[in-house]
Amino acid sequence: MPASHQARSVARLAAVQALYQMEVSGTGVEAVVREFSDHRFDRAIGGEDGEALAAADEAFFAELVRGVVAEQRRIDPSIAQRLAQGWRLERLDATVRAILRAGAFELAHRPDVPVEVVINEYVDLARSFFEGPEPGFVNAALDGLARDVRA
Repeated sequence: MPASHQARSVARLAAVQALYQMEVSGTGVEAVVREFSDHRFDRAIGGEDGEALAAADEAFFAELVRGVVAEQRRIDPSIAQRLAQGWRLERLDATVRAILRAGAFELAHRPDVPVEVVINEYVDLARSFFEGPEPGFVNAALDGLARDVRA
């Protein structure tokens, strides 16, 4: 039975968090996948009444995180091509980089997920982290990447 939309959404959020954590802490991919599986899924966030990551599609989460790491040498240049002239990927906020990397991986390697779903999901994630121009930037970058990889 296919995973629910909500379970995939939660998996995407967790994947962005994991990718961010890996970048800022230097934690390896298998360690972070194991940490999320052992300590974050099936637990409430923010106390007893908090939102649980229990609904996460853990297999999808692991595929996203491992896939981004495995494909990062291809993903990063594809994202960099979509940045404004003079901008470098390193100049972006680490959370934006994690969102773009996960979205780029999903666009390139999950043709079963419609482009609109991928873009909307990651723009919504950007909105949950940022109130400024970042969601619009994520939208434009992923739209361009979608044209590159799904043309």
